[in-house]
Amino acid sequence: MIKLSSIGTGQEHDTLEDLFDQGMQKRRSVLGDAHVDRAEASKTPFDAPFQNLITEAAWGRVWSNDAISLRERSMLTLALLAATGNFEEIPMHIRATANTGASEEDVIQAFLHVAIYAGVPKANHAIKLAKATYAEMEETR
Repeated sequence: MIKLSSIGTGQEHDTLEDLFDQGMQKRRSVLGDAHVDRAEASKTPFDAPFQNLITEAAWGRVWSNDAISLRERSMLTLALLAATGNFEEIPMHIRATANTGASEEDVIQAFLHVAIYAGVPKANHAIKLAKATYAEMEETR
């Protein structure tokens, strides 16, 4: 059997199924069961290969790599989403900070970096989305 090495982790996975299972566990711990259950329920044969790819690669390899903390990954992810203008996932990743340990102060610092290195309009929009999401989270507590 061929072992699948995780880049930079030294971990090995027996099969893609093992990598998928590890990814699903990490995805659930970061995004929450409700989010993952909704995503799985809406999965179709058309997008199943894509969902498997992100579970294996993003969650099974990258997010499961313990070289940096989940807090740091949250900050990086939010900054990269904002810097590249991929705003639609910012609310989801703001909600995930409740599980990763990234504080509101961490998030604003990441967005200040975005303002300097990627542009004020992108940071401004990300901050608006974060504020709205934090307000929604506060209402549901």
